[in-house]
Amino acid sequence: MPVLIGSGRDPSRPSIVSVKICGLSKLADVQAVADAGANYVGFVFFEKSPRNVSIETARDLAVEVPVGIAKVALTVNASNDELDAITAAVPLDMLQLHGKETPERVLEVKARYGLPVMKAVGVADAEDLPQLAKYGAVADQLLVDAKPPKGADLPGGNGLAFDWRLIADYEFSVPWMLAGGLTPENAAEAVRMTGASQLDLSSGVESAPGVKDAGMIDAFMKAVR
Repeated sequence: MPVLIGSGRDPSRPSIVSVKICGLSKLADVQAVADAGANYVGFVFFEKSPRNVSIETARDLAVEVPVGIAKVALTVNASNDELDAITAAVPLDMLQLHGKETPERVLEVKARYGLPVMKAVGVADAEDLPQLAKYGAVADQLLVDAKPPKGADLPGGNGLAFDWRLIADYEFSVPWMLAGGLTPENAAEAVRMTGASQLDLSSGVESAPGVKDAGMIDAFMKAVR
């Protein structure tokens, strides 16, 4: 599993950006991500998502992920029964909670499964920033994503970015990832504006919803490195 990198911004040192490609559903996706040099892969367990995979499919894909690439399960308000089934079958390195889980639920999941937990926090304006400290006190990592529009079916993966200036000078207490609307075209600017040393994306490297594009994955990795 790769080292969990924080947000340190030392201009005297070259920036090495870690990347998580989320929503893999095919063996070819795993191969493309590995070939491009990504650090994390994400499997989505949320039925409303076009990237949703079954536990059996995730298991089959996870065993093909090369050593050194962290395997992350994305869940949304999952019950203990659901998480029990996922963790029992799929070899994982981290759980990502992308719903409305409370800080107490984050601690419960950490204790129950003994895996690092990354909590997604949606940001639309400055009023959302206190949530970063709230969840940073309990999670192992934060995923800072664009808050979904009202009424949206998906809590993430909508291809939307938020105003990155909101977190340009924010002091994070734990390692974090920037997500939301990232593409090969804006990745470098996102890093420059926020100081992020980890990026997470899904739709930004897809030719259609849920369909990963190996060329776009490679282009994204080249853009950040």
